[in-house]
Amino acid sequence: MKRRTLNAWLAAAGLALATMAPSGHAQPAWPDGRPISLVVPYAPGGTADALARLIAQHLGPKLGTSVVVMNRAGASGIIGQQFVAQAPPDGLTFLYDATPLSINPHLQKLSFDPEKDLLPVTMVGVTPMLMAVSKNAPHQTLQDFVRAAKAAPGKLTFGSGGQGTVQYMGAELFNQAVDIKLLHVPYRSGGLAITANLAGETDMGFANLPAIGGHVQGGLLRPLAITSAQRHPLHPNVPTVAEVIGKPYEVHEWNGMFAPRGTSPAIIARMQAAVKDVLAMPEVKEKFDGLGSRIVASGPDEFRKFLTEESSRWAATVKAAGIKKE
Repeated sequence: MKRRTLNAWLAAAGLALATMAPSGHAQPAWPDGRPISLVVPYAPGGTADALARLIAQHLGPKLGTSVVVMNRAGASGIIGQQFVAQAPPDGLTFLYDATPLSINPHLQKLSFDPEKDLLPVTMVGVTPMLMAVSKNAPHQTLQDFVRAAKAAPGKLTFGSGGQGTVQYMGAELFNQAVDIKLLHVPYRSGGLAITANLAGETDMGFANLPAIGGHVQGGLLRPLAITSAQRHPLHPNVPTVAEVIGKPYEVHEWNGMFAPRGTSPAIIARMQAAVKDVLAMPEVKEKFDGLGSRIVASGPDEFRKFLTEESSRWAATVKAAGIKKE
């Protein structure tokens, strides 16, 4: 009798505990009102910074807290990337990064491993670049520019914001695609490289649509081609690089979010879902469209696959260019 009573009590207690315990699908308490830092590893004013701030503005209310953009610029994004890679995996620090994250490991020896120490959350979007020359440049078309470059190997110049930037790697990939040699002129930032292009200090430059769209519309820069696979609705008369050179060529500045290694999969899933909701908002989509960016809003697995392919592409580009890791 006593044993049956004990067994009945244990069964009742187990049922009560099972009822009280959260199910495997229950949402974690995160963020529980605590502020979230969204680290942008670039200076304020750029495309990544502008889009991160747009997302943060709407993301906070979705998560019931504040999302604060923190700029930690330097070394083509490495300083901010390292900061997040070493942050506690408590869901209160995320990285909002771009293409240099896929390029830097092939150019520099890093104190962290981006593939292991940063977990993909979502690929936010992609932005193509324009290949442009100053309004006073003699080159009217991309074919003109390539002919001039072939006639004077290593003489024509292009500017960029530094080694790890997509402006630099996009130009190197172009060099290899059309078998020319352009001289790289690095500047401290992408903005300074654009200024040099405007002034005719360099012969050509790659820059994303938001950065130079106004200069193109104002007639200060002449676009020779766009790096997307198809022509862009904001610049319908500008041919793609691929259609001019007659072979595949596509380069974008991508934007995406990452979490420190060890962050709970449940937190990553909630953040990805919240960002996807924000990107679906009409006012956010309108802003992206106006900047010339295309929203992706991928899941973590899809983003991870893209990053693997992107890293392989830039590794091959660096090797073919003979660039030594510093």
